[in-house]
Amino acid sequence: MRPVPVMAVRRVPELWRRFDVTVRDLPLGLLILAGSLVPAFHNHGTQLGGLPARPFDVLAVVAIALQCLPLAVRRRWPIVCLALVSVGFAVDQLRGYHSFAGTAVPVALLSVGSHLERHRRATALLFSAAYVPLAVALYRLGSGAESPGKFLMYYLALALPWGMGSWLRSTRVAEAERRRRVAEHTRTAERTRIARELHDVVTHHVTAMVVQAEAARYLTAAPDRLDQALTAVTDTGRQAITDLRHLLDLLNPDYGTETRTPAVGRLRTLVEQTRRAGQPVEFTEEGTPAESTGSADFVAYRVVQEALTNALKYAHGSHTSVQVHHGAREITVEVSTEGSGSRAGSPGGSGRGLAGLRERVDVLGGDFSAGVRTGGGFVVRARIPARSPS
Repeated sequence: MRPVPVMAVRRVPELWRRFDVTVRDLPLGLLILAGSLVPAFHNHGTQLGGLPARPFDVLAVVAIALQCLPLAVRRRWPIVCLALVSVGFAVDQLRGYHSFAGTAVPVALLSVGSHLERHRRATALLFSAAYVPLAVALYRLGSGAESPGKFLMYYLALALPWGMGSWLRSTRVAEAERRRRVAEHTRTAERTRIARELHDVVTHHVTAMVVQAEAARYLTAAPDRLDQALTAVTDTGRQAITDLRHLLDLLNPDYGTETRTPAVGRLRTLVEQTRRAGQPVEFTEEGTPAESTGSADFVAYRVVQEALTNALKYAHGSHTSVQVHHGAREITVEVSTEGSGSRAGSPGGSGRGLAGLRERVDVLGGDFSAGVRTGGGFVVRARIPARSPS
């Protein structure tokens, strides 16, 4: 005999969940139905009212079917299920069958409490009111064999599965609300991250292109220098397109399956691009980049990019120094721009770029500062722990 493959066994629950909810709920009703028809279980079910036991007949089978088969729709139509089960239970007790099928009543009440979405209070009042004439009829037919207190106790016992179902429903609703808030928070964080990436990419490259294009206007008498300026504008535009494509790749579900080139390796290209835009930049890189730095290298690149963008916009032509040090545990970045306080001391704009950098560095557990230099100018410093998670 060949053993059953493990994968086939694991797929059984998945295949079962594909069936309609009615099909999945039917087996419980069939199980109670089968148990109720076993002769050993006859007259051994719920006994309410003290009526003498009666042998099973055709009507008993009908009452059992009314109590068991509606359980198939207990989640799709819980009120219909409870109504049919209640009718079958009433016939069962009034005729004195006392079948095992009476256990379907608490199951139906549990399902109503858990899955009924509207008119919950009206449903509880309606079925509570319907219980009163049944209790009175059973009390009279039993000639007072059971005290009214027992009918009240049974009613309270029926309220328990209803309460359990209501608790399950409230727990399910609370969990759905929690997941909705988490999903909304995730979407907001993702939108913020994409907006921050767009700000970093577009602002830097467009600023460089504007500065280069402005300079080209005054080079019409020098064709060689004009050609160099226009080439720089073209190269900057192509780099912007490359970075934007990389940003769009982040939205691709398959993103992350390929390794990404460390961002710090592109610092020299970034510095050279800024120099072509007319900004004198002194670049110093010390240490050896680690093989795996997590997001630290990428954040370091963004710090340098944003600082050089501000230098181009608010201190064009002023000497700028970029110092990057790769340590075993962290990457330190310092970008300083010379100039008067009015010229470069306080970059204008919305401040979204510096705020975004501070948030990036804080997430990785580092330190970030940006402020006026002593004697004028502006300086940006960042300490970014290496091997930080992405």
